[in-house]
Amino acid sequence: MKAARLHEFGGDFVLEEVPTPEPGPGEVRVRVGGSGACHSDLHVRAGEIPVHLPALLGHENAGWVDAIGQGAEGFEIGEPAVVFGGWGCGHCRLCLGGQEQLCDTMRWGGIGPDGGYADYMLVPSTRHLLAAGDLDPALAAPLTDAALTPYSAVKKALPRLVPGTTAVLVGAGGLGQYGLQFLKLLSPATVVVVDSSADKRRLALELGADQVVDPADADAIEQIKAASHGEGAAVALDFVGADATMTLAASSLGPQGLFVLVGLAGGSFPFSFFSLPVQATLTSSSWGSRNELEEVLAMARTGRLVSTIERFPLSEINDVFARLAAGQVQGRAVLIP
Repeated sequence: MKAARLHEFGGDFVLEEVPTPEPGPGEVRVRVGGSGACHSDLHVRAGEIPVHLPALLGHENAGWVDAIGQGAEGFEIGEPAVVFGGWGCGHCRLCLGGQEQLCDTMRWGGIGPDGGYADYMLVPSTRHLLAAGDLDPALAAPLTDAALTPYSAVKKALPRLVPGTTAVLVGAGGLGQYGLQFLKLLSPATVVVVDSSADKRRLALELGADQVVDPADADAIEQIKAASHGEGAAVALDFVGADATMTLAASSLGPQGLFVLVGLAGGSFPFSFFSLPVQATLTSSSWGSRNELEEVLAMARTGRLVSTIERFPLSEINDVFARLAAGQVQGRAVLIP
């Protein structure tokens, strides 16, 4: 089969022929219909997330069941399927509690085991597959991370977002656009989106943001505080994670506010009694559970979830990642084998 593999950190992906995997007992082979190009794979390519080389990345995947190993049940050959990529050991407290994505990062499909930047991928168990129904695989693939991750983050915030409160969302890229929609669909809060890109601020308004703010404005914090009637935000979600964005998000909070860090830019913020408003909470959010992905797919089927994607052939993977690194992808780039 055709696969785009990474042979050296900092290098390009190499499009090459590799053996087509055969499913063993309990395993399923999926013919990839779409694989999302995720910003976190830039960190993998740079060596910031160590993986064994050569690596076959791609953790946002959807397609069709192509072959079934002995004992694998629940799906038929040819059935459309979405792949939940947060594979765990299946036996620990986290896995048995339904939080496999928190078990071991190096078990995730496309991080440790081979992912979907290829014609086919092996899935170790049918418990990692969800029925795609009539969803387009190219649209369904990004739902497994670009939508699932912000959905899980927003769910953590929902108890704080009562009528009259304000939510601040920093970073309106691929994940932030979904995060904005979940805030508007699931909460009554006023939503303020902060992004340095005029195009992304415009798109945020089209997706329902109540107000947008350019972080370069000298009075950016004042604008956010004004939107919350001077009280400060009940919740701030940072989908970038740089020093500057974390500082801005924390500064926008009001008393008892919740700061949810999602972005992987590697920034930090000093946590002390005086660095945040009184009784504020700081937490991170990593991916989401299989059950939460089922909820995301259910919302997508209603047609109320807008996915902004660009489709590219797998052969253009290096051009796609160059655009991704330069911030030139508006929503999600999806690679089609």
